[in-house]
Amino acid sequence: MTVRPYLFSAAAAFIVLSTSLLAEDEKPKDRLDLRYANGIVAVAEERAITVAEVRRELEPLVPELQRQNTSEAEYNKALEALQADIIQNLIDRVLIVKEFRKDEKRKIPPQYVDNEIADTQSKQFEGDRSKFLAYLRSKGKTQKEYRKEVEEDIIYSYMRQQLRKSTSVVSPVKIETYYNENKDKFYQDDAVDLRLIQINRDSLTGEQFKARADDVIARLNAGEKFEDVAKDISQDARKARGGDWGWQKRGDLRKEFVDQLFALEKGRFSTPIVLGDNAFVLYVNDRKFAGIQPVDAVRDQIETILVSQMAREAQEKWLERLRRNGYVKYY
Repeated sequence: MTVRPYLFSAAAAFIVLSTSLLAEDEKPKDRLDLRYANGIVAVAEERAITVAEVRRELEPLVPELQRQNTSEAEYNKALEALQADIIQNLIDRVLIVKEFRKDEKRKIPPQYVDNEIADTQSKQFEGDRSKFLAYLRSKGKTQKEYRKEVEEDIIYSYMRQQLRKSTSVVSPVKIETYYNENKDKFYQDDAVDLRLIQINRDSLTGEQFKARADDVIARLNAGEKFEDVAKDISQDARKARGGDWGWQKRGDLRKEFVDQLFALEKGRFSTPIVLGDNAFVLYVNDRKFAGIQPVDAVRDQIETILVSQMAREAQEKWLERLRRNGYVKYY
């Protein structure tokens, strides 16, 4: 059962979290407390969602929201949507934990909670228990309350993970269907798996510079591996990796490179390309040709897309059921 509010304008109160939009004497806490005299935003089951909880989730996100929205109207609208999401997420969390506890056979082993608390103490408080306890006191939390919060974090993560697992299998038919309906998404530009050798002129004369480039070609023609020659004499940033620059699209490369590079077959190298005080010898480690990729080449990519899509849909249906069967009241 969900109790719908007559008027749900909680968002307006949270707009004051940005002090840049307030008069100097208007404090966020004061304005929030005026809007929610009892400090409660909503109740889910028997659990109150408080102003403090929503503020704690919202405050770290406000600076980025300010950067993304230049006008006050845009900012207020974005903040309203964000705070509504936060409230809903906090409510959903309560409902998810309740769903877990409905099955009495499901229990979180105490050592899981112990380990999580110990890990927090180690990472955030340098293993100093006194600092950890001081932190709890500053937040007005008892150790028992904190332990319950940690346990609910674990439950929440577990339940969402179980839902994802249930939607992780995608049939070949679905993959084929998605591919046929979205072929344009799998267009690829011409690309090469590129290696290169760079030679810098430095203090070399023109003849010495040319001789060094010719020597590279001679060694490659003699059968030396491109990557070995690159490690030996290249002066580029990826010398140690055998001049490996990975996959490069036609549109991302200089025209001087493109003219030779995309005329080469796999396993072939270019003549020296001189650009200013540098000479480059390019090597095609592999090729991808422009066009729609075959379904087998993008099967894993489609499966990832569909799993994510199915997980979102399943989660929304699951949460709608929990909301429909739960008790929620907004203030």
